[in-house]
Order: sequence, then structure tokens, then C-alpha cells
Amino acid sequence: MHFKTALAMAIAATAFFSCNSRPDLVKDNIANAEIQIGSLLEASEEGDTIRIPSSYQNGEIVYVPTDDWVSGFFAGTLWYMYELTGDEYWAEHAQKHTEVLDSIQYLTWHHDVGFMIYDSYGNGLRLKNIDGYKDVCINTAKSLSTRFRPGAGVLQSWNVDRGWQSERGWKCPVIIDNMMNLELLFKATEFTGDPTYANIAISHADKTLENHFRPDWSCYHVVDYDPETGEVRRKCTAQGYADESAWARGQAWALYGYAVAYRFTGDKKYLDLSEHVAGYLFNSPTMPEDLVPYWDFNAPGIPDEPRDASSAAIIASGLYELYHFTGKEDYKSKADRILESLSTPAYRAEPGTNGGFILMHSVGSIPHGSSIDVPLNYADYYFLEALVRKTNIENGLPPVK
Repeated sequence: MHFKTALAMAIAATAFFSCNSRPDLVKDNIANAEIQIGSLLEASEEGDTIRIPSSYQNGEIVYVPTDDWVSGFFAGTLWYMYELTGDEYWAEHAQKHTEVLDSIQYLTWHHDVGFMIYDSYGNGLRLKNIDGYKDVCINTAKSLSTRFRPGAGVLQSWNVDRGWQSERGWKCPVIIDNMMNLELLFKATEFTGDPTYANIAISHADKTLENHFRPDWSCYHVVDYDPETGEVRRKCTAQGYADESAWARGQAWALYGYAVAYRFTGDKKYLDLSEHVAGYLFNSPTMPEDLVPYWDFNAPGIPDEPRDASSAAIIASGLYELYHFTGKEDYKSKADRILESLSTPAYRAEPGTNGGFILMHSVGSIPHGSSIDVPLNYADYYFLEALVRKTNIENGLPPVK
């Protein structure tokens, strides 16, 4: 459906629903997403070059190059639109936006290729089994594996020879975000039968479990290792409020990442860790009632600090997987509550606004002055993923098919 036609329908529907009971949460969000993502898709394909939208700031859509860490999320969002609607329109455009990332399979200078390729090619492979997509995933896993430091047993997240990372005195920084790139390695072992990839993922997960977590199960953002000896040189933050604070998105990556590690290994220590993080989140005195966290659980200006819808969406998606593994209803009820909160006007943009992004009020990096209280493409990606997982569970299926 052309987004302008859909927009008119959505405005009429909004007027109707304002006078009637709220429609089914998933259906309502799909209808809204068709408007918003449809608009963003049209803007991203104007002219001869497919562009990658990452945010909307100062009245303009912000686009990023293919080697930016967020470059795979919009293609993944289109794949989730296909999964939620069954409409081949979304699959057709998802394929176009996926294949502009082809060169990333050979990128070795940072760790985020798991996000970039598995969220795009991985979802395309899962939903359409497109020829060649598996090879791209395997090649990307090979590239990611070059960042493994055997002496420390971890994948190095960032290089330290350029940019702001070179100014911190690090040797082998590992960020909690890197847990999210292990899924690609586990899948590469499934695809090839070669245990090397999964062994690297397990080593990284084990070292992160050992060194990233505090006694209350909150996690550090960055742990810097000696790459030769494995000695922990420093525990600190790059995007949180302080070295000892609990950066919200980092906690979300931890919950989600260890649920994924459990899915592939069946090792209960990973499931236990994910549950411990969930316990930290929901027992925190600074977790808001609507379960959309402030950008850092220890930010000094709470309750006047920015919220982070992206963290909430990641947490919700991870909680559905925890519910599947444990059968604990509280995980599903909290995930449902988060989606309900994100679906309100407090966080979900009105049709035709927000540059076409679904969610408002996410935070990139306050210490870097980057993307503060704006829409972000990964917030939308995990929001739609959570809707997919909710739908699957309520249909008696595993959250991840």
C-alpha cells in the first residue's frame, strides 16, 4: 500500500479508536508501522541510490554509510514488516536494502558486523532462504573471527589506533554490546559444521560473564584486557554516566545476549545470568513505572533524565525469549507492559511525523553528545522484533522461528 493512502486510513483509524476501545496491540502497531516505515522507505529510495536511514534530527532524516554499526537495522526492519504482514512488498524492498551491505562481509576493523549482517542477511535467509545469503553470513563470521584474541579469550570490540577510542589508553576493549554479535558465530557453526565459530562465541560469553558483572548483576560497559595475557586492565564506560553506573542499553544487551547464548548452547549459566540481569532491571528503584528506562540507571538527574526507548524495546524482545525458556509468566507480562508503554503517544509517533520512524525518545550516547532524545533505527528494529516474538508465543510457537 502506498504510504500516503495508508496515512489517510491511519488518521481515520486514530479518530475512530479515540472514541472506542483500543484495538489489538499487534495489529494496531502493524497498521502504524505500515505508515511510518512506508514513508521512511520511500524517502530512502528517492533518486538512484538506496540510502540507510538511522535517525531523524533537526527536521531531517539522518542517513549513514554501509560501514556504520547501525547499517543493518533498517533492512532488518523491512524483513520484520514482511514477517508481520506477509506482504511481498516488504520482502522485495528488504532484499534491496540488504544487498547494499554486501561488502560488509569482508569488514574486519570492528565487531559490529554481527548486527550489520545477521539483522539483514540473516533475517532474509531465515524468511526467504535467498541464494547466497548463507555464504555472506559465513564470510562475515570469518571476518568477525579475526578479532578473536586467544590470549584473552575474547573478541576485541574496537580498534584503538584511531578515533576517540585511541585516546582512552585501552589495549583490547570489550563492550557488553559484543554479546549481540555472537549469534552470527553460532549460526555459522550450524551452517558449516565447523565448531570454531561457536567455540569463539562460547569463550567470549564465558569471559564476559566472568568479568563484566557486578555483585548486583548490573554490568560494566567496557572491560579492557591485555590481549596477550588476558589480564583485566580496567573496567569503565564509554556511553554511560560513569564507570560504575549501569548504562541502560548495556543492561539490555546483556539480558538479550545471554538468552541467545543459552538458546544455542543449553548452558544454564547463561540462562541464569540473563535472569539475574532481569532481576536487577526490575528491582532497580530507578526503573520507571512504565518500564521504559532512563538512559542510565544511575544518572544523577532522575526523574528529569532522558528515557531510552531503544533499551526498552531490546529488553522486551529478550524477555519474550526468557519467558519461552523458563515459562515464568512475569517475563511475558513485563514484556507486554513495555510494548504497551511504547505503543502510547508518549513514545510512539503520530502517523506522518518523526521522519517516518516509529518510536521517539531514544538515546545514542550522551557522553559523546550524539543522538540524544531522538528516533533511532535500532529502537524500531527491536520494537518490531518484540511484536514478532509476542505474536509467535501467543500462537503457541517459539519466539524465534
